[in-house]
Parts: sequence; structure tokens; C-alpha cells
Amino acid sequence: MSAPSSAQSNANSRNAFSAGFLAWTFDAFDFFILTYVLSQVAIEFKRPIVDIAFLLTASLMMRPVGAFIFGLLGDHYGRRKPLIANILFYAVVECLSGLAPTYKSLLILRLLFGIGMGGIWGLGASLAMESVSKERRGIFSGILQEGYALGNLFAAVAFWTVFPHWGWRPMFFLSVVPALLTVVLLMNVRESTEVRGAPPPKTDWGDYLHTIALNGKRFLYLILLMTVMNFLSHGTQDLYPTFLQQQIHFSPKLTAIVGVISMLGAIVGGIVAGFVSDRQGRRRTMIAAMIFALLLIPVWVFSHGLVLISVGAFLMQFMVQGAWGVIPAHINELVPGKARALLPGFAYQLGVLLASRAPTMEAQATHYFSYGQAMAGTLVIVVLIGVIVIGAGPEARHATLEREAA
Repeated sequence: MSAPSSAQSNANSRNAFSAGFLAWTFDAFDFFILTYVLSQVAIEFKRPIVDIAFLLTASLMMRPVGAFIFGLLGDHYGRRKPLIANILFYAVVECLSGLAPTYKSLLILRLLFGIGMGGIWGLGASLAMESVSKERRGIFSGILQEGYALGNLFAAVAFWTVFPHWGWRPMFFLSVVPALLTVVLLMNVRESTEVRGAPPPKTDWGDYLHTIALNGKRFLYLILLMTVMNFLSHGTQDLYPTFLQQQIHFSPKLTAIVGVISMLGAIVGGIVAGFVSDRQGRRRTMIAAMIFALLLIPVWVFSHGLVLISVGAFLMQFMVQGAWGVIPAHINELVPGKARALLPGFAYQLGVLLASRAPTMEAQATHYFSYGQAMAGTLVIVVLIGVIVIGAGPEARHATLEREAA
């Protein structure tokens, strides 16, 4: 097999990165739709907010299952085909969620959605990070990760425009077309080994398991790191629309506006921090972002008026997603290529599992505290632990990322 030209390789890199980015964006969109309509779903199913918040927890709990299944497939068959299957699976489940007749059926569908969501990040991140140059991996990492914030922003726009006219159910149908377009894009993507003109690697399962065992301590560290990071994001995002509506008494329209503003901050923060991490290091950038997030608590949840609250929301998510923007590059650089579809994504989703009770815990805490106090207390604890975990961990900035050829 002859190696493709430089122009073909560059085009393939763009397509691979774009596909990973879009898959993650619309996966996040499908998740965050529910965060904007918790109150309305609770009314329709005659359930308390805590029960509906558990639907978020249910999806988060099942994400490790998807990461494990699709991660193994990704290391065995390559990233592209399992990613296509994954996208089709979660798109179907998301549509069915909009048709759920009862709370129980919606709970089952959100559990299944969690499996689909869990597989996307590991496959998409490994495909994307293996396709870009190591010198610019940080900024592309920030762009990739902020597909999550962009998905949240799209969910806010849908809540602003679709919900007032048609209610919450049609919102779950909106990502079908973008998901199919992402699949079409993936059909024209080549694996990193194919781009180099090498044969696709064949899995030696004994060697594969040995590689995982040799990286056992590193894997445990990644789980701890991702637990902290998921408490950081879900603790500052999932109940924030409910905080705006229940405590600040914003209308759905104002809630959506603030949500859009916060996600613009997240997108800018992730890209800026990713760029900085290529020069200042992954850990140093993440720690700085978390400390600044801690300092922003007063304007984030204890200020009043649309302008100050919007500023606080923008700056908080700038810092939170600034720390997150480094993650795709950072943890993919810390694992060997032959297990890269499994280990980063599986560690990520186990961290999600361990942090999955964040929205439920915060909702329960509101029986004793305000929404703002509950979220602020969570953030203080998470940042203090996070600075220690990140500072004590390893770093392999600009490591070569290649999937080993047979």
C-alpha cells in the first residue's frame, strides 16, 4: 500500500478531527437537553426534581460500560467503524427518549443512552489526537473538548427556541440529522496506520492485556484525575439552569441566554487553555484554571442581576472548561497507542461514574442550603482536591501518538 500524498493526509486529518469533534458535540447536546427541562419533565411525570435529576446520574453511571465495550472494539477494529456504530446507537436512543410514555421507560432509555455516550469520547479523542501534529495538539485538544460546551450551547438555544413552541419532547429529536452527517464524514476517514501506508495492526490479546497490566498504576491515576474533573464540570453545570430558574427566578428565555453566554466562555476558555498548555505544560495550565475558578465563586452564584450573573457564568465556565480543554491531549499522551481507544476513555467514564452523583447530591443539599451554596461548596472541595491530584501526577507533553502497526 502506497502512502497518500501530503494533501490527502492533511485532508484526512481534518476529516478525522472534524468527525471526532462533531460526534462529541452532538453527544453532549443530547445529554444537556435534559438538564434544561428537568422542571418540565418533573411536572409531566409528577415526580420531584430529585427523581428527574437521577436521570442525569443514570446516564453518567452507564458511561463506563460504553467506554469499555467500544474501547475494546476501537483497539481491535480501529477507531472509525466502532465510532460509526456508536453514533447510530445513541442517536436512536435519544429519539426514543422524546417518545417515552412514563418515568420508568425514560429511565431505561437514559441508561441505554449512557452506554452510547460512554463510547464516544475515547474513540473520538484517540482518532482526533492521533491525526494532529504534536506541536499543536494542545489547542486542538481544547477545540475537541469544547465540542462538549458547544453541545451545551446548542441545547440552550434549543431550549430558547424550540421548547416555548413545542415543549420538551421534540428537543430530543434535533440531533438526528447532524449525527447522520457525522457518520457520512466518518465513511471517508482513514485510520492513522492507513494514512502512513502501514497495514492495520492485528490484536495479540495476550500482549494487549499485558500492556494494560503494565499501565495499571497509570490507569488508576487517570481514574482519580477524571473523577475530580467530572465533579468539577457536572458540579458547576448540571443544576445551573435549575439554579437560575428556582433561586434567581429567571424565565426559560433568560435561563437560555445565560446558558449560551456560559458556554461561549467555556469554548473560549478551552481553546485558550489548550494553546497555553502547549507552552506552559498541561498540569500547570489546569491548576491555574482551577484556582481562578475558586476565586470566581462570589460573582458566579452570589451576585444579582442579569449582567453580573452572566459575567460570572462566562468566567466560571472559561476556567472550568479551560482545565478540561487540556484533558484530551494530556491523558492520551499518558497511555500506549495499542490501548489508546480503551484506557483514556474507560478512565474518563469511570471518573464519570464516581462523580455521577454530583447533580443528585447537590439537589439533595438544597433541602438545607440554597442552590448557590450547594454548588459553591462542591466547587471548593473539588478544587482543593484537584490541585493536589493534578500537581502530583505525571505529564508527557508532546509525546508521539501513533497506533502501533503489526
